[in-house]
Amino acid sequence: MQCYTELTPPTGVTHSITLQLIPGQGTNLVVAKSSLLQVFRTKTVTTEIDTLQTNGASKGRSAARYENRLANDDDGLEASFLGGDSLGFRADRTTNTKLVLVYETPLAGTVIGLSKIKTSTSRSGCESLLLAFRDAKLSLVEWDAERNALGTVSIHYYEQEELQGSPWAAPLSHYVNFLVADPGSRCAALKFAARNLAILPFRQVDEDIDMGDWDEELDGPRPQKDVSNAAVSNGASNIEDTPYSPSFVLRLSNLDPSLLHPVHLAFLHEYREPTFGILASTSSASNALGRKDHYTYMVFTLDLQQKASTTILSVSGLPQDLYRVVPLPAPVGGALLVGCNELIHIDQSGKPNGVAVNPMTKQCTSFGLADQSDLNIRLEGCIIDVLTPDLGEFLMILNDGRMVLITFRIDGRTVSGLELRLVPPASGGTIIPGRISTLSRIGKNVMFAGSEEGDSLVFGWTKKQTQAGRRKSKPRDDDFYMDDYEEEEEEVDEDDLYGEETTSHHQPVSAASSLLSGDLSFRIHDRLISIAPIQSMTYGQPVWMPGSEEERNSIGVHADLQLVCAVGRDKSSCLATMNLAIQPKVIGQFEFSEARGFWTMCAKKPIPKSLQSDKGVSVLGGNDYDTGGQYDRFMIVAKVDLDGYEKSDVYALTAAGFEGLCGTEFDPAAGITIEAGTMGKGSRIVQILKSEVRSYDGDFGLSQIVPMMDEETGAEPRAVTASIADPYLLIIRDDSSAFIAGIDSSNELEELRKEDKVLVSSKWLSGCLYNDSTAIFAEETAKSSKPTQSILLFLLSSSGALYIYRLPDLSKPIYVTDGLAYIPPALSSDFTVRKGTPKEAITEIMVADLGDTTHKSPYLILRHSNDDLTIYQPYRYKLGTGQVFSKTLFFQKLPNPSFARAPEETEQDDVPPQPRLLSMRRCNNIAGYSTVFLPGHSPSFILKSAKSMPRVVPLQGAGVIAMSPFHTEGCDHGFIYADSHNIARVTQIPEDWSYAELGLAVKKVPIGEDIAAVAYHPPQQCYVVGCNASEPFELPKDDDYHKEWARENLVFKPTLDRGLLKLISPITWTVIDTVQLEPCETVLCVETLNLEVSESTNERRQLIAVGTALTKGEDLPTRGRVHVYDIADVIPEPGKPETSKKLKLIAKEDIPRGAVTALSEIGTQGLMLVAQGQKCMVRGLKEDGTLLPVAFMDMSCYVTAAKELPGTGLCLMADAFKGVWFVGYTEEPYKMMLFGKSSTKLEVLTADFLPDGKELFIVACDADGHIHILQFDPEHPKSLQGHLLLHRTSFNTGAHNPTKSLLLPSTLPTDTPSTIDGSNPNTNNTNGTPNASNLAPYDATERPHILLLCSPTGLIAALRPLSESSYRRLSSLAAQLVNSLPHAAGLNPKGYRMPSADCPPAGVDASVGRNIVDGTVLERFTELGMARRAELAGRAGYAGIGEVRAELEGVLGWAGLGYF
Repeated sequence: MQCYTELTPPTGVTHSITLQLIPGQGTNLVVAKSSLLQVFRTKTVTTEIDTLQTNGASKGRSAARYENRLANDDDGLEASFLGGDSLGFRADRTTNTKLVLVYETPLAGTVIGLSKIKTSTSRSGCESLLLAFRDAKLSLVEWDAERNALGTVSIHYYEQEELQGSPWAAPLSHYVNFLVADPGSRCAALKFAARNLAILPFRQVDEDIDMGDWDEELDGPRPQKDVSNAAVSNGASNIEDTPYSPSFVLRLSNLDPSLLHPVHLAFLHEYREPTFGILASTSSASNALGRKDHYTYMVFTLDLQQKASTTILSVSGLPQDLYRVVPLPAPVGGALLVGCNELIHIDQSGKPNGVAVNPMTKQCTSFGLADQSDLNIRLEGCIIDVLTPDLGEFLMILNDGRMVLITFRIDGRTVSGLELRLVPPASGGTIIPGRISTLSRIGKNVMFAGSEEGDSLVFGWTKKQTQAGRRKSKPRDDDFYMDDYEEEEEEVDEDDLYGEETTSHHQPVSAASSLLSGDLSFRIHDRLISIAPIQSMTYGQPVWMPGSEEERNSIGVHADLQLVCAVGRDKSSCLATMNLAIQPKVIGQFEFSEARGFWTMCAKKPIPKSLQSDKGVSVLGGNDYDTGGQYDRFMIVAKVDLDGYEKSDVYALTAAGFEGLCGTEFDPAAGITIEAGTMGKGSRIVQILKSEVRSYDGDFGLSQIVPMMDEETGAEPRAVTASIADPYLLIIRDDSSAFIAGIDSSNELEELRKEDKVLVSSKWLSGCLYNDSTAIFAEETAKSSKPTQSILLFLLSSSGALYIYRLPDLSKPIYVTDGLAYIPPALSSDFTVRKGTPKEAITEIMVADLGDTTHKSPYLILRHSNDDLTIYQPYRYKLGTGQVFSKTLFFQKLPNPSFARAPEETEQDDVPPQPRLLSMRRCNNIAGYSTVFLPGHSPSFILKSAKSMPRVVPLQGAGVIAMSPFHTEGCDHGFIYADSHNIARVTQIPEDWSYAELGLAVKKVPIGEDIAAVAYHPPQQCYVVGCNASEPFELPKDDDYHKEWARENLVFKPTLDRGLLKLISPITWTVIDTVQLEPCETVLCVETLNLEVSESTNERRQLIAVGTALTKGEDLPTRGRVHVYDIADVIPEPGKPETSKKLKLIAKEDIPRGAVTALSEIGTQGLMLVAQGQKCMVRGLKEDGTLLPVAFMDMSCYVTAAKELPGTGLCLMADAFKGVWFVGYTEEPYKMMLFGKSSTKLEVLTADFLPDGKELFIVACDADGHIHILQFDPEHPKSLQGHLLLHRTSFNTGAHNPTKSLLLPSTLPTDTPSTIDGSNPNTNNTNGTPNASNLAPYDATERPHILLLCSPTGLIAALRPLSESSYRRLSSLAAQLVNSLPHAAGLNPKGYRMPSADCPPAGVDASVGRNIVDGTVLERFTELGMARRAELAGRAGYAGIGEVRAELEGVLGWAGLGYF
């Protein structure tokens, strides 16, 4: 069988909400990405923007540039160097709201709704989160501070058959299900199936209070009385302990007989009882039947005790294109009904006010509307949220990203009308590139716009007022950020008290009119990177300008291939280039065989005695006497020559490079350096040797030598590892003792007295010092005083215990835990374990800040003996005041699915002491990242951005034996390293790539038009991108049968796609040629095919084939066309050598019936398979530019995919409605034969082959997200001699339904990436897989394969075949893990992967109870502690934990795809 593994997380944002979820963090933003839940908090960052630049994108770019420049300054002194006066004249001070990820968890379900609920029983005192899932489930979760995670309060499911309605009702997944909640948290409602409404009531603190007697004057004494009453009732019944009451299901038709076809509903504001408005009709909407204005809006009040409802108002005769009810808060109130062509407001008395937004409204409805049809906007897919509540201003974002301001005219408590104004581009009205899926307000002037079609954005706005208005509102402008709506509403109330009510009523109109003058300005603050939706994918080679220095420097540090995906839609469309490892930008490289360690530093120059008494040293001496913001000045290099002689050298760093430093007191012959750094606030350079510690001044004048001698025993232990955190120094020596020293005010090193006898008697394996800059390890202090920074000492004993000391106090550890070697999921000071539990071999520990310039936080990193990493996040949990520090500190293990690379078997003989020097390196600023580098045979960076969890990202190339940060004028915030091939490189991490968000190196190249397909052309090393751009559509004027079309004159025209072909050079990632197709001609597929171009010589050539569709409205038939292009060499443009290639049309064939939907190479004679309409036809390219058909097969409806197993003639055709066809093709004679087909009820989006040894499987992915494994077996009795394909198993991917696939060869354990010819990768015509010529002859029976699958959610998955023994063990292990691990929101991963009940059988059932192994469950094996790991490994049939790791390493992640 197979194993399904998710390689990247979903990135498209489907839902978001703001609530107070975590105590002490203000407002949290909760984001749902289909099956991934993320919790963010906000952080305000101050930046500078240039006032001379215009608003919009240029302002955002300048702010980003300055922010990057300021943030990369370690000490934040950039402004002082630029000059404060000049900054005051050139720039304005502003603030950006950044997102900081607090928590994330994958979910075994697809989220369809989020709601915030304020419950009376919340343990944290904050709000709870209600999650709705696609299969009619609700989960109530809240923050569990003790576990530092979300805890499940309850789960409710409504998927029973008796709730689904009549037997002939459609399956649950065919309906639009959604979640709505009462603004007062009294109940929530889940609409599911055709007309069912599940009501979940919530208990409130004041539920039994007589509301007429409740007043603010009684607010003080009343709560104590209520709590006592509640305590009595809780003692009577346990059900009172839950925050909810029993739920019930209402049939909407029982509320009112007219609610037969509900459209949408929402709970309304300002009602004492839960009240919702529902939009519905007695008949379904239909333009064809001439129905018009038959929708009804009704408002119902729920009685939760009696489970009854009362109708408050009803408004009928509404337009049938209405599709959403948006509840509006005070002072507007009521509900806003959103249609495709109009907006209608219904107030609390039922009075309607509407506005038409385009000329189509007059044809759609006769409802009375104000005319603003000159706006010419479309409201499909628009999102509305509150902009300014007290002024009645709302923001609407259209499906093309444009912003519209909605202003309500309010007379007292009555709405007299509404007005719409487009935000001009000069004011940032076009900063959002396309359709958004969710809009959430996260601050007073900040919103989050989540998108499924591109990056999600955090944007803010400012209002420039007149001088009088600015003086009046200045105190309010200073408070830029508000945590929640309550504070904002309090501010509104205060304004009303002080007599500003009259001005607020006239403000909406003036605010709308001031918008045109640019007074309201929007700009982007932050973004969440997204690669959703993935439209197409291929792979190609990394390319540089021939003969360039960049090409020479890239040798050894670039992957053989790169995965290229077409992502996003419309203006958000990009090409996303992906690699598994960081491809460093090499500034310079040289051979350095002696290097065993690098340490760069910036030290103060010693101050001359003549200036020591002068207070103006920093002015007189310049920057040389200060280290803030300076470049590194020196580099110490540890060396071992060919004879094994150990020494150290010091170099002076310059803008051009570095050169040996002579004339100092630095002694190279003193030995090899173990560690080096600066102490004494940069005034001393400390060099740790094996036998001593040397201290130098800023010019390497020797200041002090501290020998490594034990005064009591006289022994001279050697230093093994060291850690420096000014003003302290830690050395772990070869006798497992610890040497701890500090530097005093006179810059003299002195060993600290080890008052705690444990420090002397214990054996220490590893240790580190950490400067607690975030105060997370701080002691509890008085509320008035802030926690002070301190230096902490972390030590790992030989028994696996962790000791923490707060320096300089060595009398007693502040924290001790004995369980670190057992790597439990949660670590505390009272952790206990059973005897006999195996321990993990931990070789090194480090505590370091991980993050970027926006946010950093400390993590405990454990390095195992095989270089695997375990990462713990420290957090504090206090039950009350006065608790001991050790009882409040906890460590939570974070998921890390990456495995360390195995060492190369062909390594040269290394110097014996080398492995002892390869300690992890803490790097404070490499390309803006605070990171940790892991050297050795699996070099990796541990990267974390503010919006991601820590990720282990490998460094491309050979093993690393020495590494150090490197910050000079020529290499800004880079690093230097030496690899195992004796090559040293000065490099930078490319800044236009992102790493931590996906755990991959991802670079997005904007295209700006919707991408349909992408193909790589190996001979010319270019990418051809098929795009479609919308343009206004007009009916043909010359049609003989429709003379009236010539007289049509529409102002508001529909749009239709027009195809474009773009040739992109991967050297500069720019468009070097564009071919525009005919109007109404849409690109559907682009493939690189190896075609025969000459009938006489049988010459083959790699050509670009394009399949298109010509669609001119539903009255005319759809036609197709096949274009065949070659890429020709031309004279490049001056100064642009990459423009030396153009697309050249070779052949064009018109298809009279049906579109060309799929293309593939077929057979061995250079022919092509064309899916044209309801036929699949084999065609050959003739020399006269035509495509000659030689064989065909009739298909059913619409071919979505056509694939051939290269060189075999075995073909696969997938139909959008009628399943999969397995076909054979022969060339003598030309003939296509149907071997077998699947069920004819299967809606297949894509299909592909998956060879497994001697067996051949067919993978079909349907529209509901199921993966079906089929097989052709004519000997099976139920297959009717092979006419029916056997159905082996089905697997549910949830929301991540695969739409494209890519078959790739897997590198065997003995293979290296060079098995795929990096110099000339042969791309398969059909799906970009390596061709048969590269794996001579097609060796599907010899080489394992991996099938990559991509989905619209931005998720990339892999499907791998498993051997029988591996399948049995891994499936058993997965079953054990499902029962052993906690699952978020109380969901069931096993049930999530089962095919849904309405899934049709894909073929003749031959599954025998087998299923695809869920790799997402196997990845969680590392979350267990050692005890549970050993137990589950034994149950699953493994000899030990090491055997489990070896097998998981081969099936999880990107295993076998090392050439990327």
